Amino acid sequence: MILAGDIGGTKSNLAVFEERGGRLAAVVQQRYASHEYAGFEEMVSVFLKHAEPACGKKRIACAGFGVAGPVVENRVHATNLPWIVDGRKLQETFGFEHVLLMNDLEATGHSLEHLRADELCVLNQGNPQPGGTRALLAAGTGHGQALLVWNGQGYRVAPSEGGHSDFAPHTEQQIELLRFMRKRTAHVTWELILSGRGFRTLHEFLDSSVRHDSFDEPAGDAAAPEITRRGLEKSCPVCVETLDLWTAIYGAEAGNLALKVLALGGVYVAGGIAAKILEKIKDGTFLKNFCDREEKFEELMRDIPVTVVLNEDAPLLGAAYRARQTRGQ
Repeated sequence: MILAGDIGGTKSNLAVFEERGGRLAAVVQQRYASHEYAGFEEMVSVFLKHAEPACGKKRIACAGFGVAGPVVENRVHATNLPWIVDGRKLQETFGFEHVLLMNDLEATGHSLEHLRADELCVLNQGNPQPGGTRALLAAGTGHGQALLVWNGQGYRVAPSEGGHSDFAPHTEQQIELLRFMRKRTAHVTWELILSGRGFRTLHEFLDSSVRHDSFDEPAGDAAAPEITRRGLEKSCPVCVETLDLWTAIYGAEAGNLALKVLALGGVYVAGGIAAKILEKIKDGTFLKNFCDREEKFEELMRDIPVTVVLNEDAPLLGAAYRARQTRGQ
């Protein structure tokens, strides 16, 4: 059996998988509020006790965890949590044969070949090139990016911290947005916009006089569900404009990433936000800004497939498959 986890700043998902007919299937799965635990080991201990009845006497041999943050020598200081997650320490504490830590987007990348057709939504069919590089980006509590490179036998996933690179405005309005945000912080990154917390920032930029109940919550991304809901149902004009601007910026950055890695194998949009606002992602705003480049690159951009990952457990699944693959290496 394999223990897998998707460790994020807001929530963490843990599951035990076993092989059934050549595929991995979850035996037991549980979601936890990350901030309620002093460290990751404490959370794992709680989960293993919860999982005992379902696992019976079967032993967990290895574990794989996707963590938001840069992993160096199987160790990571989580980006949005006061945790240091150490693979060697986890292995010693719980007696696993093998523990593999990976960036959360890296884990998502390892899930792509295992997802069903109904877990994907194609925005642009494009003209995928066999063995072409793939790009992956995801907006949730944070913003992650990764690329997948064909090595002759399969795709190797390379993690990135591109979400923390500098925001590049695409329009005059976005130039004003950058000025607005520079008054709050010296470094305006993609993550500050293309994450849950970004919705409130954009809403305040567009009209600071309009407020909603969720704005009184202390969490930075607490307003996102209300803004997106009101935007989708068109009950608040500022929320509608916020959702449109956020989606346009997301599409533009997806196009930037596609050009940087020449993603002729396709661009995959993962993370919890895209799946929740799929109606907006599909209305053309995202693709219009994805393709909006200088004339000589427009045809190239139209040929790049763009797909939304609908399965929010993709990082969990990818972490499990990658742990199984690397066990014994």
